[in-house]
Amino acid sequence: MSTSLIPPAQWAQNEFGFAQLGDQRRNKRLVNIAEHLAARPGGMLPQAFGDWAELKAAYRFFGQRGVSFERVMAPHVERTRQTCRQPGEYLLIEDTTLLDYSRHGATEGLGVIGTVRGFELHSALAVRVEAWTLEQRPEGTVVGLFDQQCRCPRRAPVGENRGELLSRPRKTQAWAAGIKKAGGPPKGSRWIYVADRESDFYEPLRICQQHGVDWVIRAYHDHRLADETGHLRAAVAQAPVVGQTTVAVRSRGGQPARLAVVEVRSVRVDLDGPWRPGGWQEPLRDVGVIEVREVSVPEGVREPLHWLLLTSLPCATWAQAQRVVGYYTARWWIEEYHKALKSGTSVEQSQLERADRLEPLIGILAVVAVRLLNAKMLARSRPESGEAAASFGPSLLALLEKKLGQPKDGWTNRNLMRAVARVGGFIGRKSDGEPGWQTIWRGWQRLMWMCEGATLIES
Repeated sequence: MSTSLIPPAQWAQNEFGFAQLGDQRRNKRLVNIAEHLAARPGGMLPQAFGDWAELKAAYRFFGQRGVSFERVMAPHVERTRQTCRQPGEYLLIEDTTLLDYSRHGATEGLGVIGTVRGFELHSALAVRVEAWTLEQRPEGTVVGLFDQQCRCPRRAPVGENRGELLSRPRKTQAWAAGIKKAGGPPKGSRWIYVADRESDFYEPLRICQQHGVDWVIRAYHDHRLADETGHLRAAVAQAPVVGQTTVAVRSRGGQPARLAVVEVRSVRVDLDGPWRPGGWQEPLRDVGVIEVREVSVPEGVREPLHWLLLTSLPCATWAQAQRVVGYYTARWWIEEYHKALKSGTSVEQSQLERADRLEPLIGILAVVAVRLLNAKMLARSRPESGEAAASFGPSLLALLEKKLGQPKDGWTNRNLMRAVARVGGFIGRKSDGEPGWQTIWRGWQRLMWMCEGATLIES
């Protein structure tokens, strides 16, 4: 797959070779920069380029007219959307993260988000579902970014009137925008939109309905039901329990990871349409609602697990409800993507002095992060397969074997990722669990240096 850890030059050509930056020399420079950032990640151009002339050319590139975030991202996004049109089942997982450049005081033109100076990065990550576990959790491979928007929010102008406020671009317009641009899936391809509570408003659900896309969205609001029949939470409280299962809860806010025992309820409702400029919107009919509530909460847990999921999918039976819960648990993939972007590529470390120059660099590193995430997910979802080894090629495997020896059961996806992490400092004891982003990326960086050194010696 093009997002696997194939050699940087081939990967950069696959992802950015069809960019349209208005000049063929710029297109080639983009591929060159992407290749160097993939080989030596860290968000810092001086770290990626050892040659002063090439470093100077990279700085010039980010200041040229026509080089923008959207144009840099375009070939990768188009490749992702075309792949999602092939037969299969695809999750489109959407979320927003903040990129914080507050420490870089000299950088001009940054957005303001509360006390943070930086950008809002809104991403829709496409994942192809390859299999389901016995617990009804999806396993898959990362296809790429179905959509991504880098926003530079500004404070509202003093004296802004209501008309100006309504005409100004809003953050909410980003949700499901990729579906609106790409249209719906063709016959044989199924898309499921997955998002957290921030997307719980009318437009994303309506866009999905209009384009034939299924959805699983965590509810935030206590929606009015259509035809004056009450509110959402009251309807769910009266719904029958369809089963009990466990959900893996990740460590957060000082709370350790745990396996939560949850009770699941299911009901179908019609949601009332909201008022928008121009009038009341039509209701959303036949919406499935699943409540996932933790029971037998362990002592010391401050916030028991409680999800209220809205879905277009069938959820009347226990098997159907389990599958919907499984779709929502896959939302952690985009959190892993954010970790790959921030910890793996160190996107927030770049010190370019203008926001409009930072944006296209963020675009390149956003795709580099997909490359790393896909390799890690292969190691998790298909640990005993050998796709990663095939993409590495014999020279890189030979370097790993010389340094660490060959694993007893061969170069499986899992063994290869652990070996790369060991080059980056991962010890690999039984009690250590699986390696994190920083050791994997550091190991990959050192492996590229080793490969470059071996090539220089041979020549």
